[in-house]
Amino acid sequence: MTPRRTLLTAALALIVSAIMVAIPIAEAAKKTSKHPAVRQMEKVANELINAQRTGTIASFSNVIRRHADVPDIANFSLGRYRSKLPKSKRSAYYRGVQRFMARYFARNTKRYRVVKATINPTVTESGEDVFVDTKVELQSGATYNVRWRLAKRRGVYKITDVKILVFSLVTQQRALFYKFLSKRDGNVNKLVLALNR
Repeated sequence: MTPRRTLLTAALALIVSAIMVAIPIAEAAKKTSKHPAVRQMEKVANELINAQRTGTIASFSNVIRRHADVPDIANFSLGRYRSKLPKSKRSAYYRGVQRFMARYFARNTKRYRVVKATINPTVTESGEDVFVDTKVELQSGATYNVRWRLAKRRGVYKITDVKILVFSLVTQQRALFYKFLSKRDGNVNKLVLALNR
């Protein structure tokens, strides 16, 4: 074999080796190139399914505390009554809203037992909001679509709303709070007490 042919053979071998190494790297890159909001929701889905197994308020409360923007949800839920919330009561109100949501999930977990959650890897972005769609399968065999709204908070995506079919969790929550407050002359302190019972 001439020196030129030896050099050409070595060069081709290097190119083939490089391609063979590049293929698994590219495949691995594809797997890890999910949008951070999708990766976050995969983690949340697993934690919610684990919380469902326990079925306690505390287990759901821990997931909500870690992954939801509770102040954002709580402020939206208070709406026009927000100015009536004393600064000294904010922490208690936020804790109460977290507990209220955890109670809702714990109460409904036996009725709507989730066996599988399939997260769509394609996100929709609108301003600071990122929407992640999930198909949920129940133990009964029924399926429904859930749309999670997330926003980046201190470099981490946090849930700011959940839409099941056409129903928004925060909008429903606001309606409940308005109903409660309208019967109590808009006394937010009474809402804070009720949420923390």
